[in-house]
Amino acid sequence: MGGFIAAAAEHGEEESSFIPILPTNYDLLWSFIIFVGIVVVFMRVFLPRLQKVLDERAALIQGGITKAEEVQAQAAVALEEYTAQLREARAEAAKIREDARLEAAQIVADGREKAVHDSARISETSLKQLAAERQQAVVSLHGDIAGLATDLASKIVGESLADDARQQRVINAFLDELEATTKAKA
Repeated sequence: MGGFIAAAAEHGEEESSFIPILPTNYDLLWSFIIFVGIVVVFMRVFLPRLQKVLDERAALIQGGITKAEEVQAQAAVALEEYTAQLREARAEAAKIREDARLEAAQIVADGREKAVHDSARISETSLKQLAAERQQAVVSLHGDIAGLATDLASKIVGESLADDARQQRVINAFLDELEATTKAKA
């Protein structure tokens, strides 16, 4: 470094206007020519290739954005369809539940109606059967009472009541008298 300062000092004595930091004119000219050559080569060779790569990337990015927008639009349409189908399914499920509830209520009502009808039918059948059994008991009692009355009347009267006409008159008179007594007590 000392040599550089000494050379500058010697040079400074010879020419007082020399500034070591500034290049000379011929250095400036050749540097400018080389710089222009490099810029021309860069503009003609590298810049078109670089521009082509950047254009391809921009087209690829734009295509990706367009594709993404299309996919997003399709997804939005699919979501809307899904939402509509979900709404329809919920409405249909609500309708099915309501129909099932109404059908269950109808089944219960039909069951109650059938039970009431069956109960009335059974009650009516029982009453008819009871009336028939009562009538049968009355007929049986009439026959038993008639036989007893005939036997009793035969013993009381002392004669045989084997004659059917006579027997029938005595029995009817006895039964009429018995009914009158029963009605009078009630």
